Amino acid sequence: MLQMKTVTINQQVLPAIGLGTWHIGDSEATRSREIAALSAGLDAGATVIDTAEMYGNGRSERLVGEVLNQRQRNDLYLVSKVLPENASVRQLPRSLDRSLEALNTDYLDLYLLHWRGNIPLAETVRAMEAAKKAGKIRAWGVSNFDVDDMQELLSVPDGDKVAVNEVLINLQSRGTLFDLLPWQEKHHIPTLAYSPIAQGDTLGGNLANNETLKSIAAAHHVSVFAIMLAWVIQLPDVLAIPESGTVDHAKENVAVADLVLSDEELTRINTAFPKPTHKIPLAVI
Repeated sequence: MLQMKTVTINQQVLPAIGLGTWHIGDSEATRSREIAALSAGLDAGATVIDTAEMYGNGRSERLVGEVLNQRQRNDLYLVSKVLPENASVRQLPRSLDRSLEALNTDYLDLYLLHWRGNIPLAETVRAMEAAKKAGKIRAWGVSNFDVDDMQELLSVPDGDKVAVNEVLINLQSRGTLFDLLPWQEKHHIPTLAYSPIAQGDTLGGNLANNETLKSIAAAHHVSVFAIMLAWVIQLPDVLAIPESGTVDHAKENVAVADLVLSDEELTRINTAFPKPTHKIPLAVI
C-alpha cells in the first residue's frame, strides 16, 4: 500500500481501516465465510480487529480467536470491549479473562468501556489501569462517549490516559463533526468509527443512490460504499472499522486506505452532506 492512510493509537501506527465483527459469529451457517473474510482483510493489510464480549455473547470473540490461531499475534492490533455492568474493579478482571480466553491470547492491545453505565468512571479507570499494570491490556479507552462524558472522564484520576473513543460516524450520522471530533482532536484523542458505511446503507439513509456519491465512485472505479468509507477516514485521527461478511467486501474495504479523495470531491460530498451547525445528541446503535 503506497499511500495507505494511518492513525496512531498509543504510539502504534495503524492502517486507517480495521475489521469490525459486530454481527460475526452469530450463525454456524456463515462461520467459514466470516473467517475467510477476516483472513482476507488481514492479508490485504488490515491489522486492527474490533470485537466485544457483547457481540453474540462471546461468539464473535471466539471466531476472532480462530483467526488469531493462524496469525502472528504481534502483527495484529486486537480491540475488545467490556459491558458497562461488568466495568467494576471486581468484575472487569473476570470479563477481561473471559475475553482473553475466547480470543486465545494473553493480552489485548486496547480494551474499551462499551458504553457508559452506573459504575463510576473513576472505578472503571482504576480497573483499567490495574489491567494495564498486570500486562493484560496495552491501553484502554471508551465507546459511545459524548463531549460531556469525555470531559468528566478527564477529570477523574488517570482519566487522561484514555487512548481512544469509539463512536458512530458515517455520512448519515455526522453529529460528531460539530463538537466531539474537534474536542478530541484538541485533546489528541483518536477516534474509532463504527458502522462507517451505515451498516451497508441499511439504516434508512438511501446513501447508495445519492448522485454525488455515485458520480465520485464511478470516477474512482469503486463502489459507493468505498467512497463513504474514504470520507470517514479523511477525518482527522479517525480509524474506521467496517464489517465485512465476504472476502470481496473485506478486500474492497481495506483497499480504501489507499483511496485519496480530492479537495473538489470532498467539497462536493460535504455540500451534499453538510456539517451540522448545532449540537446533536450522540447517535448510538
